[in-house]
Amino acid sequence: MAKTPMKSKVKKAASPKPGEYPGKIVDIDVSKEISDSFLEYAYSVIYSRALPDARDGLKPVHRRILHQMADMGLRPERGHVKSARVVGEVMGKLHPHGDGAIYDALVRMAQSFSMRLPLIDGHGNFGSLDAGPAAMRYTEARLALAAMAMVAETDENTVDFGPNYDGQLSEPLVLPAAYPNLLVNGGSGIAVGMATNMAPHNLGEVIAATKFLIENPTATVKQLMKYIPGPDFPTGGELVGLDGVREAYATGKGSFKVRASVEIEKVTSRKMGLVIKELPFTIGPEKVVERIAALVKSKKIQGISDIIDLTDGQTGTNVVIEIKNGFEPEKVLEQLYALTPMEDAFSINAVALVKGRPQVLGLKELLRVFIDHRIEVVRRRSEYRKAKAQTRLTLVDGLLKAIIDIDKVIKIIRASDDASTAKEKLMKDFSLNDEQTTYILDMPLRRLTKMSRLELETEQKELKSIITELTKLLKSDDAIKAQVSDELTSVSKTFATPRKTRIGAA
Repeated sequence: MAKTPMKSKVKKAASPKPGEYPGKIVDIDVSKEISDSFLEYAYSVIYSRALPDARDGLKPVHRRILHQMADMGLRPERGHVKSARVVGEVMGKLHPHGDGAIYDALVRMAQSFSMRLPLIDGHGNFGSLDAGPAAMRYTEARLALAAMAMVAETDENTVDFGPNYDGQLSEPLVLPAAYPNLLVNGGSGIAVGMATNMAPHNLGEVIAATKFLIENPTATVKQLMKYIPGPDFPTGGELVGLDGVREAYATGKGSFKVRASVEIEKVTSRKMGLVIKELPFTIGPEKVVERIAALVKSKKIQGISDIIDLTDGQTGTNVVIEIKNGFEPEKVLEQLYALTPMEDAFSINAVALVKGRPQVLGLKELLRVFIDHRIEVVRRRSEYRKAKAQTRLTLVDGLLKAIIDIDKVIKIIRASDDASTAKEKLMKDFSLNDEQTTYILDMPLRRLTKMSRLELETEQKELKSIITELTKLLKSDDAIKAQVSDELTSVSKTFATPRKTRIGAA
């Protein structure tokens, strides 16, 4: 006998009406309440926690940390402060979630083995691939130079701001981001019904591809891969084949393998050995050593006499595997690749927010979103700077008019009964507008009398030149694109480093 759907109802408190008992209850449908509540939860996780924005490559927590640290003045040239202080500021002002989640996000941005271009300059124990970081009360942090390229120009109306969680402050909805951070540093996240996993890439290669796409909007993925041959992990390693990489760049989804970098050396006077110099992304040496020891103990791998982990924070990964006499190191190495995490699969699932909606993005789409964002940033920044220069030029013009007969200006001010009378007289006698006159009246007389006409004329000339250049820039889309390209070149010269992950054969 088929069961009929249960129309369960629960009683829920409602706001009391005048004259009603405060505990009045109403009946609601359980299934509708669960559906609505779960939908709100899923929306919150997807948009406010788990998925990065395709423009700046940041989740809300990372964006809030960087913005708040910039607001605190924690610049690269200044001293470190306790991480606990940063976490407290972020949690109290912008991110009303657990301090553990905020600190975890801050730590990751400081780890050179997690980020291809770290955004936080950490001081203290920020962990390793095998161990977690020290507590936030022990570590210290400040913004890295690369982070300044992410947050710079935020105060020039380059991005939109929105209210924080309690409406008392405002926060940027996206950062200006001077480089394609989502591709450079990658990222991962699990939302409701979807997840994202992005591989890190080489900054120089990504910028070269971005500039090529700016100049050639119809470029294909194959053409872009001449500049970006594959991911570039901070831990190095070797890509095994590019079929999965091509698929990921074309469709946004794909899987490929990464191998450890191993050198065959003479480790003792009589024995050869395998020296592991680099491991696949997120794989720590302790995990590999434990796995190899277990395989040797169970006799699934033959030919290994000893294994020594010499890894440290200074020299990097250094695991020495001693091979027994009579065994070929190459064959032992092949077994290790097959049976241990020395060869690991990495799956790309490039899901990110585009105009507030989650989308699966290929390489070209990721670069296109960033290019459009930077064009908008440069346009808004130029408009802001032009308006600022025009406002200053107006004031300089007024000062030049007044400084011609500074004695008369002073005489008018001193002879006037009040500010409004002085204002009217100055506007009439010197042909000044309201803004210029107010500025002169607000300026202390000692500053006004020390004004140099030559300095003001030089400033006037510079301001006119700036306004002319910005006007010319804003009138041409090609000029804006060229400006974006030039700025990317500058970023590449500052931050680009050689590729760490080698491209191997399948």
